[in-house]
Amino acid sequence: DREQMERHNKTSVTMFFLHGLAGYPVFYLVFFLLCLIMYIVILLGNSFLITIIILDSHLHTPMYFFLSNLSFLDICYTSASIPLLLVNFLSEEKSISFTGCGLQMFFSFAMGSTECVLLSVMAFDRYAAICNPLRYTIIMNKGLSVKMVTGCWMAGGLTSVIQTSLAMRLTFCGNVIDYLTCEILAVLKLACEDISLNVIMMVISNIFVIVTPVVFIFISYLFILVTILRINSVEGRKKAFSTCSSHLTVVIMFYGTILFMYMKPKSKNSYATDELIALFYAVVIPMLNPIIYSLRNKDVKDAVKKLSKNILSQRT
Repeated sequence: DREQMERHNKTSVTMFFLHGLAGYPVFYLVFFLLCLIMYIVILLGNSFLITIIILDSHLHTPMYFFLSNLSFLDICYTSASIPLLLVNFLSEEKSISFTGCGLQMFFSFAMGSTECVLLSVMAFDRYAAICNPLRYTIIMNKGLSVKMVTGCWMAGGLTSVIQTSLAMRLTFCGNVIDYLTCEILAVLKLACEDISLNVIMMVISNIFVIVTPVVFIFISYLFILVTILRINSVEGRKKAFSTCSSHLTVVIMFYGTILFMYMKPKSKNSYATDELIALFYAVVIPMLNPIIYSLRNKDVKDAVKKLSKNILSQRT
């Protein structure tokens, strides 16, 4: 029938071309160098934080267990897109295979979704520590921590499987993605068939992995704030707030960028701005996470000092 003929006439896409920031070729080398430096910092910073957490028994607590997962997530998330991004900044073709695009989309979406849920779990951990300090070790036992993290990874993976499989089964009329990576919304723009199912599923998944965690974090921090304000001593208030400040900083940066990317009105002139924001979200935030947690955290600083002393004493 006619529909089948139309489908047959449409060339099946085997390759996508990533033409993000195409209007700024003079800056490609600058972008390449910046992304390369930041990627190295991401790998070193996050690996260092994971190593410190594993080696220091004082950091074997739920908070640092979640933090080491966040660092591992950031390594995986950036490794799904940055290496190819670096290659494309230097190459003329700037292409990716159909399968490669699907894999990149899957991993980026899975890691991003997992991080959204994980940040809400970390907020619950801070809520339990500050609002129920005497029962904290009973509430946040090892079993629950492992289950929570497993749930985060499963939620992110499942969401991504659904979104990616729905996107990659579509028929595409073009193969030039106006983006730096195989970002799912940019790929959906190339579809020549009805994408209403994709849009509905995207809205549902956004409610689960963005809206619900944001609301949960907001409620957790309301309770935390009320509890902190009830503490009589200024020193006590400072100490309680300092245990949340790193997490709160990461949450504001992470969700602030997501909400700005997806909630602001679209205009034709905003493509370059959108892509630079996407680049910030994909590269700068994972780079800043270990820095924020290391610089603003006394336990991590102490663990680094202790490890340095041990290494120095072994050498002498």
